[in-house]
Amino acid sequence: MREFIINNNDAGQRVDKFLLKAVKRLPQSLMYKYIRLKRIKLNGKRCDIKTRLNEGDVLSLYINDEFFEENKETDFLLANASIDIAYEDENILVADKKPGLVVHEDNDHIADTLINRIKNYLYKKGEYDPNDENSFAPSLCNRIDRNTQGLVICAKNAQSLRILNEKIKNRELNKKYLCVCIGKFSKKSDTISAYHIKDEKNNTVKILPSPALGAKKIVTGYNVLKEKDGLSLVEIALITGRTHQIRAHMAYVGHPLLGDGKYGKNILNKKYHLKTQALCAYKLKFNFSTDSRILSYLNGKEIISKEPWFVSELF
Repeated sequence: MREFIINNNDAGQRVDKFLLKAVKRLPQSLMYKYIRLKRIKLNGKRCDIKTRLNEGDVLSLYINDEFFEENKETDFLLANASIDIAYEDENILVADKKPGLVVHEDNDHIADTLINRIKNYLYKKGEYDPNDENSFAPSLCNRIDRNTQGLVICAKNAQSLRILNEKIKNRELNKKYLCVCIGKFSKKSDTISAYHIKDEKNNTVKILPSPALGAKKIVTGYNVLKEKDGLSLVEIALITGRTHQIRAHMAYVGHPLLGDGKYGKNILNKKYHLKTQALCAYKLKFNFSTDSRILSYLNGKEIISKEPWFVSELF
């Protein structure tokens, strides 16, 4: 028999959602069966999968030891603990990610990821220890491509994670990007739309002029800030947020990003000796219009990344 004492980061979750995180080796079908058979009890009594957990509750599991992990994962300790921090408080951390760093572990199973660096950093500060947690770990609320620089938000506790995920879904966080586009725009400021479809096999996207099966509408706002030597420094506002939206949409309208190997012009990329796209998620503003609870103090706050390398080098 094993017991979980529900802590602050566990509270508010449904029983089944908690168990999927806390006992990862337990198949979902068996979990439901054990709840029906009262081999999983809440505060000594039968529970329902939809029951919400409260801090201090005791969840007792009368199941085989094989389903429990003896040691919590500590792969994050293999990562570099060095990160550029744009903002930090007791609830969130906003990292200024460098180009070339992946945000999460990918198919290459690289341990040195942004989230692992943040976990290592918080572990060394004494703010995170996986052995003190049943189901929570610091989590990223947004992500950017490996070769894109910019701001990524990490929630330090479960309540902040739930709030930020809700705010992002409701588009109560405004994000702006800087990029270098090839060519001069005929309209210096505009909001453009098209349709976006993923090619999962090749990890690319296609942009279409009209609706199609499987395609989703995208809307991108842009504002040209500077022009020099056939290049444009452009500020982008994502009205929708799809995979590779900026890179693919700009290429679709004839202004691919400099340095982009997937959607750009390799002749110019080689001329400027660039292997990564000139793109930075450089500005983040919290613009809450609904109850933000413990994060209400962030409303109206704006965070700006360090000036990206391409601004000084090219303009």
